[in-house]
Amino acid sequence: MGYTIVIPVKQINEYLRESVPRILGLNYPNFEVIILPNESPSAPLPDVFRDPRITIIPSGRVSPAVKRDLGAQRAQYDRLAFLDDDAFPREDWLRRADDAFRDSGAVAVGGPGVTPPRSSRAEMASAIFFETTIGGGGMAYRYRSAPKGFWVDDFPTVNLLVEKSAFDAVGGFDNSFWPGEDTKFCLDLKKAGHQIWYAPDVVVYHHRRRVLGPHLKQVGNYGRHRGYFARILPQTSLRATYFVPSLFVLGSVFLLGMGFVAPVFWRVYAALMLIYFSWAAIDVLRLTRDPLLVVMAVATILCSHVAYGVMFLWGLAGPFIRQSALR
Repeated sequence: MGYTIVIPVKQINEYLRESVPRILGLNYPNFEVIILPNESPSAPLPDVFRDPRITIIPSGRVSPAVKRDLGAQRAQYDRLAFLDDDAFPREDWLRRADDAFRDSGAVAVGGPGVTPPRSSRAEMASAIFFETTIGGGGMAYRYRSAPKGFWVDDFPTVNLLVEKSAFDAVGGFDNSFWPGEDTKFCLDLKKAGHQIWYAPDVVVYHHRRRVLGPHLKQVGNYGRHRGYFARILPQTSLRATYFVPSLFVLGSVFLLGMGFVAPVFWRVYAALMLIYFSWAAIDVLRLTRDPLLVVMAVATILCSHVAYGVMFLWGLAGPFIRQSALR
């Protein structure tokens, strides 16, 4: 029994220089690490990359989904552990995964990608958006540990472990999509009769995108692909939660526009926004009492809802998305 840890990456970066020593320090006897950059590193790498458990496979300029499939093809062990380049595991990651596989009987296990300690305010504001009820939309368990485990039907590849036999049986990832290939893969597992278990103690630390630009770009990409999946994969993506930010955007446009006809609509909109900001502030204050961070997080929530809502509508009604974005 062992794990092949697969990490797709554009190039060897500072995140990997941080994560590789932590991966090699895992409290687990049998694992290997396959790193898939576009090209062979041109500059000398730190000595830690010469560990015999590490294999670097240049993949060319292909999507992360293709890279993960290539890594799975080269895997020596019977379980695959997918990890993003900007994430690193807790020391007991694989031991806890063993427990989750054994106790649940699932073929796939996902765990939270929690925010690393000592993150900047710009990263923490992004983290708080995902961890709040108003921001995370009921999926905060992906970003901080829930009280207990439960079954899920969709989980991101930042921290997803799967039996290689089940991975091979469903044909790996659908390489047409990025982001979103993890949603399609999980649906393929479910269609094949397999189960996915969320284990709150199978923890990795996941760096957040800084607000606002990089964070909103990420959220917008999520929104566009979720809107598209709501159209073509309704089994897991046609859910009311995913539509809420778009309804927020459409409702705002309607009320603000109608205000030019009857100013009472502006007063209604102002009252609703007061409720919205109050809810957001209370939600944020559960996670931090840093005044500046509270302001940053509330602003991030508003901007994220707008970005996600607009892009969701584009994915839902816009042009056909087929080719994945390349790295």
